[in-house]
Amino acid sequence: MVVNKKMLSKGKQRGATMIEYAIMVALIAAVAITVVKTLGVDVAAKFTTVDNAITGTPTP
Repeated sequence: MVVNKKMLSKGKQRGATMIEYAIMVALIAAVAITVVKTLGVDVAAKFTTVDNAITGTPTP
């Protein structure tokens, strides 16, 4: 069976493209997790401040 060079290179290109997409998805997920964790702490602190202001609890 004769295999065409174009077919081989096309298959390698598909594999490389899939790996590139997987790396991009992983990086985007890592950035999203970092941002959510960072903002989550700030948002929680703001909610605590508002809760303390509403209930009259002194801020530590």
